[in-house]
Amino acid sequence: MRNSEVTKQRLLDAATAEFAAYGIAGARVDRIAVTADCNKQSIYGYFGNKDGLFDAVFDAMVVQTVSSVPIDAHDLAGYAGKLFDWYRKHPEVLRLANWQQLERGDANELIKIMADATQEKVAKVRQAQQAGVVSDTIPAEYLLVLVIRLSTAQLDHCNLDQKKSKALRAAMIEAVRRIVTP
Repeated sequence: MRNSEVTKQRLLDAATAEFAAYGIAGARVDRIAVTADCNKQSIYGYFGNKDGLFDAVFDAMVVQTVSSVPIDAHDLAGYAGKLFDWYRKHPEVLRLANWQQLERGDANELIKIMADATQEKVAKVRQAQQAGVVSDTIPAEYLLVLVIRLSTAQLDHCNLDQKKSKALRAAMIEAVRRIVTP
């Protein structure tokens, strides 16, 4: 990896933590630069401005989330459980999504980003529906959104202890199972 790529990655990592903690408005370019061990000009050179940096962080987060948890469209309840576990390990993802919605408020842009990122997964759900393995009462693209949203239930609003987390996970998996069973 070239030095500029390493610097850019350090900036993205530092910015991810900063934006997750403070949001777009509260994030400080100075803190990001210090954490990334580079100068502020690097941020402007690579990303244009703080908003451009947030966009890069958010886009990378969406791609990482979608690619980190492979889908098994024949076991959407199991997929939801894996998503739940992944979100528990990566709470910054839900915080970034919340900040994006709160500060940008452009639901259409968020929907487009998610739709583009999950096209392949929607196609797999649609195939499972056509095979009769998954209920087709809800269109595949909406069904996937429901599964994803159920997998984040309560994770972005509170810190759950292990026992409550386990119970919530089990309830969420059962809810998904009931929704998708033909």
